[in-house]
Amino acid sequence: MGFFMRNGGLTNLSPYATIYLNMRRIIILILACIWVVSVSPAYAYWIWTPKTGKWVNPKTMVKPTPKEQYDYAMEFYNLKKYDEAIREFKKLIKAYPKSFEASESQFYMGRSEEEKNNLYEAFLAYQKVVDKYPFSERIKDIIDREYKIGEIFMSGEKRKALGVPLPVENPSIEIFAKVVENSTYGPIAPKAQYKLGLVLKGLERFDESEEAFNKVVTNYPDSEWVEPAKFQIASCRAALSRGPEYDSGSANEAKEKFESFLKDHPDAVLSKEAEQNISKLREKEAASNYNIALFYEKQKAYQSARIYYNEVVDKYSDSNWVTKAQEKLRALDKLEKKK
Repeated sequence: MGFFMRNGGLTNLSPYATIYLNMRRIIILILACIWVVSVSPAYAYWIWTPKTGKWVNPKTMVKPTPKEQYDYAMEFYNLKKYDEAIREFKKLIKAYPKSFEASESQFYMGRSEEEKNNLYEAFLAYQKVVDKYPFSERIKDIIDREYKIGEIFMSGEKRKALGVPLPVENPSIEIFAKVVENSTYGPIAPKAQYKLGLVLKGLERFDESEEAFNKVVTNYPDSEWVEPAKFQIASCRAALSRGPEYDSGSANEAKEKFESFLKDHPDAVLSKEAEQNISKLREKEAASNYNIALFYEKQKAYQSARIYYNEVVDKYSDSNWVTKAQEKLRALDKLEKKK
């Protein structure tokens, strides 16, 4: 039996009234809970901290010391939960930016991205260690890892975001350039500089490629990469001569550089290819002289035509244009006799 206050006194309630009041209380409590959840759904992810007197989201909380936070992040890393590890490493760096653990966290952010096959993001994370923590003991390892990432992109790997290839020309250009900058005169620098030249050459950016190869020769004269760099310099010159219009200046330079390469490195693996390139360039030169002679002949400037036909016969006796030039000279002789 229930009671309620009426005019300052207790009044006896019937059982039905008591049930009604209890049900009403339950309904009000349920509605209140629904209201709290609806207006503040984030409370499920927050906890009350008496020390601060505030609601705190555990996801943003950081451990009392950088070592504790680092160890906590490494637990996720060792379990291969790389997203969670990256989140905890980021929290450490933000809360303790000057700590030793911050530099280690930045490094392991790169390792985590690399494990996820986000190679460009891994490179960016590694580079931050070099830029922000230049005295880190991880620098040598980072340079090696950046170089390997550069090679992967060089071999055709596409930079991706959310699984979709991004329209980047080739990340290895940026990566190899940074490896050279980070390594300065270290053992990996000449190799990275040479690979940078190869990437640019593959993109037909021949002037930039030649400049990159020249840096190998100039900056690392005792390196094993000097010999192939000299060959590539000549190859870039030859490529420039094969433009929309024949460039005799570039062709001559290319031929001279190939000849110089052969003289300095007669037994090199690339020497045979250098000889083949010289032969191709001579063939082009012969064709160019023949076409100039043909132009003068059509203009009836026979003496000028004769000079260039003779040039083909005298200087390019091993070319396919010799026979044609000789035939033209005989035709000019007959024409002069008729006069």
